[in-house]
Amino acid sequence: MRRLLVALSLLAVTLWSAPAVAQARSQLGPLCTTDTTPADKMIDACNKIIALKVFRGEQLATIHFWRAVGWNKKGDYAKVITDATEAIRLQPSQAAYNLRGSAYYDKGDYDIAIADFDDALKLGPPSGIIFHNRGNAWRGKHDYAKAIADYDMSIKADPKSAFSFQNRGISKQALGDLDDALADINQAIRLDPSLPQPLFNRTAIWRAKGDLDRAIADGSEAIRLARDKPPANIMTPPNSVLISGYTHRALAYEAKGDYASAREDYKAALAVVASDAGSKANQATAKVRLSLVTEAPAPVPRDAPMSIAQQPSTPSQQQATATPAPSPSPLASGRGKRMALIIGNGAYQHVKALPNPSSDARAVAKSLRDIGFTVSEGVDLDRAAMQKMTRDFLREAARAQVAVVYYAGHGVQVDGRNYLIPVDVELKPGTGMTEAMIDMDTIMAGLNDQVRTNILIFDACRNNPMAQQVASAGQQSRHRGRFGSRCTDEPRQRRDVRGRHADRIRDRAGPGRARRRRREFAVLRRVVSPSRHPGVGGAADADAGAGRGGFEHQEQAGAVVELVAAGRGLSGGEVRWSRAPDAAQRFPGDA
Repeated sequence: MRRLLVALSLLAVTLWSAPAVAQARSQLGPLCTTDTTPADKMIDACNKIIALKVFRGEQLATIHFWRAVGWNKKGDYAKVITDATEAIRLQPSQAAYNLRGSAYYDKGDYDIAIADFDDALKLGPPSGIIFHNRGNAWRGKHDYAKAIADYDMSIKADPKSAFSFQNRGISKQALGDLDDALADINQAIRLDPSLPQPLFNRTAIWRAKGDLDRAIADGSEAIRLARDKPPANIMTPPNSVLISGYTHRALAYEAKGDYASAREDYKAALAVVASDAGSKANQATAKVRLSLVTEAPAPVPRDAPMSIAQQPSTPSQQQATATPAPSPSPLASGRGKRMALIIGNGAYQHVKALPNPSSDARAVAKSLRDIGFTVSEGVDLDRAAMQKMTRDFLREAARAQVAVVYYAGHGVQVDGRNYLIPVDVELKPGTGMTEAMIDMDTIMAGLNDQVRTNILIFDACRNNPMAQQVASAGQQSRHRGRFGSRCTDEPRQRRDVRGRHADRIRDRAGPGRARRRRREFAVLRRVVSPSRHPGVGGAADADAGAGRGGFEHQEQAGAVVELVAAGRGLSGGEVRWSRAPDAAQRFPGDA
């Protein structure tokens, strides 16, 4: 990014030699257009220059650009976009498109960011910085092949780009190529030993390889570097490096069983303010994991047999077990290598009962046990049992290589968050709707870790099963839930949904259901089979039936996948990927 700023700086020099208001400009100009100026002083100086109303066209575009730089230092990406857009309107430039693309990236709007980086490349000669930034956006979309191709172009333009080596290594790790990933990140460390970010990312690789002592050592050194010399790059989101570093080291401590140290690091990650989407995702993970290790009993030794204790709260109605695979494959022989949480809720007490979730859950659980998974299985769980089983699973999943979550039953979305409904849910006047449910987004945040393959399958109705209760409890005005697909006995036409990958899906009810279920279980077995996961993951695809007539799904290691098995995902049927807490530069312009 610095090379793109040079051109803007040279233009700025010509502004202050113009005749009008020379004294004011000579004082304000350098403050506004010098990248080392503190953010507040930069923004204030640019505001005063704009207020003079003496500049037009390209000169005014330059001032808006630099004010956008000031907003970027503060992590106010909406204002970055506003000023960068004005600069582009007045005079399109590579630097302005790159800056705006960076802001969209930090907001998590990867498609718009890629479009801006494309426009930047069209306006001028090939830029290694812009290739690098576009690679970050492709990586954010989990399109690792395109990310690697852009990092290759960046490295070709600048063989000393430590961040491009680092982020290419992260992309290779996501594809399961740990050795090549380690080579790239080692090269980044050799190029600039003072950078904490490559050490954070090497921490993740050591964790994936099971070398937790090295992971903790790298994390400690990286945190020391970040504290002693905070990143000075103007494109670095405030506090993002420390948040990522503490989260990484905490995950290593937790996997080792050192819950006290993990708690301290999770608290440290939450103690600073997050501005970018990646840091907020990391803090969401830290918040969930902190609650898990705080509640946890004394940790068991790493080599002890794994167990997920679960006692049903109502024996006559609850069925919840944690059953290890009878004959685990060699891949599953290590502690927590392959785990699954399976819940099927159908015997609802106060809303419409569902006939199929319990049998579906048992079938999925058996399928996973047959291929070597340790399965925690629950059928018709009330809130207390469902909460305990979920949290026990999340706690043990810290040491898993592959984690599968399958839920069948009622689900709702309220105020943009998704919830799974226990069988005893009942709304009463004066009570909150969501307090009686299980927050699915919390489950996703708790599993979010780039060294593990996570597969989440939610086979849930999204018609409002509690419409009458909501109305009688007076909750309608407070909670405007989005209740999408209805549970009916009528067959529905197949629809295409948009997401990271398109799934062809059908409703769970109606003719052909048994045939579709056989296909779904066949896909599940193939996606999580041992041959698909020789390491921490790797790209996998699956199909079932002639002509791929059921649904199709691809998953990548290091990303949480929300897979809609039967067309009734809580977020409208899309496949959704969550952000993993990697210490990759989540900010474009980091070269």
